[in-house]
Amino acid sequence: MGRYVGLRALQAIVVLWASFTVAFVILFILPSDPVSIAVQGNSATPVDQQAVEDLQARYGLDQSLLSQYWTSLSHAVRGDFGTSISTGQPVTTAIGDALPNTLALAVSAVVLAVLFGGLIAFATTYTKAQWLRTALQALPPLGVAVPTFWVGLMLLQFFSFDLKIFPAFGDKGFSSLVLPAITLALPTGAVIAQVLASSMGTTWRQPFVETAQAKGASRIRVVLHHVVRLASIPALTIAGVLFGNLLASAVVVETVFSRAGVGRLMQTSVMAQDIPVVLGIVVFSTAAFVVINLVVDLLYPLIDPRIVESFRKKPAAPDKATPAVDDAEAAHV
Repeated sequence: MGRYVGLRALQAIVVLWASFTVAFVILFILPSDPVSIAVQGNSATPVDQQAVEDLQARYGLDQSLLSQYWTSLSHAVRGDFGTSISTGQPVTTAIGDALPNTLALAVSAVVLAVLFGGLIAFATTYTKAQWLRTALQALPPLGVAVPTFWVGLMLLQFFSFDLKIFPAFGDKGFSSLVLPAITLALPTGAVIAQVLASSMGTTWRQPFVETAQAKGASRIRVVLHHVVRLASIPALTIAGVLFGNLLASAVVVETVFSRAGVGRLMQTSVMAQDIPVVLGIVVFSTAAFVVINLVVDLLYPLIDPRIVESFRKKPAAPDKATPAVDDAEAAHV
């Protein structure tokens, strides 16, 4: 297990380096200049070329590409992502200010997605009515297919403008978190429901289910105590992967609901080509994704102890001089 964790940690370092490098290259391929964008702003007056050159020298943008890459990478390893070109604020401070709102949104969305996906999968497996099972199986593909921004706009129209139950914009208080969390949770929950329902259907056809029912266990007990535990591993895996997509969806959700957060910060930083901020967000998002998936991997043995057997050494082959003992004799002994 220690070797496995060490290998995963090494893979995490490689993934962090690769994501940083790809983001760095893409930002420098773009034809426009982030310093010119910051200096120009919304003003129509010509940009002072000397001011642009001074700022480029200040942020090291007048150096060669390899020199800039090495400087940015060496500073990032120490946790220093520099200063925002647009605002002059340290990148870590900018991300730290935006993180609480996005973290609250992501956690709320994950909880709702797990509840939504779990209930749909449980109802699909538990019900005996074929028409109801067919209707429930059609919900996850529908949830995946519907665009996130359309769901957000429909929720705004119905619950904010028509019924006036929840605020339409802002990020103050719990009520302002409900609609964004539901919008973000629907596609994630739909995928979890689809994977979990399929896994539970396969697990339900295993022989141990018939054994449990033959011993008098009720249908709901078999589902909750036997089927769900083993069938949750694929859903847990996909949930860890989907966590990485929450930031991409948060950009849309935070824009629709005018919420301040990491997603909104990423959008404005990409538009302004604010290289330090974008690189900082990319590394932070990748690190969060890697940590979540590592935690998911470490939870597998707790769900199914048989997984631990794959990490143990296989027994040595019997000595040729010693007669082999067949299974029946071994069982008798």
